[in-house]
Amino acid sequence: MSQPTMSNAMSALPNMLGNLEHVLRKAEANAQERCIDAEVILNARLAPDMWPLKKQVQTVAELAKNAPYRVSGKEAPNYEGHPETFEECYAVLAKAKSDIAKVPAADLDGKEAREFSLQMGPREMDFTGISYFSGFIIPNTYFHMTTVYNILRHNGVPLGKFDFFGGA
Repeated sequence: MSQPTMSNAMSALPNMLGNLEHVLRKAEANAQERCIDAEVILNARLAPDMWPLKKQVQTVAELAKNAPYRVSGKEAPNYEGHPETFEECYAVLAKAKSDIAKVPAADLDGKEAREFSLQMGPREMDFTGISYFSGFIIPNTYFHMTTVYNILRHNGVPLGKFDFFGGA
């Protein structure tokens, strides 16, 4: 059996973005059915010191979009503003998918050991391609996706485990 490549690993990111879109579409439909203003759902949070749902979505898109660019050593596109509506959430997820697709496999494969540093808040963190992807991108993306899921469940959106994985 051959070793997985960095490009194969990165292929999980567009799927994760699609799964998040699925959950958001169910939430939007549920809000309409229950006559709840979309703004209420998009601004919901689990605790006062946590980001609202719309910022969680933006963060998932940014994390996923940044991954192939940083691993390959390229400058990632910068996203201005933040989504305020469900449509803008879908748009930022689609834009992230499109930007991920712009980094060819040839620019990723073999970069597992590439070393780089990133400024994260007040400190600089050192990574290799694989440590960044497996130890930072994947856990953080799932954290923010799970937070979206939990905000929606807490607000009465009928979601199940299969929805988290894009529906069944």
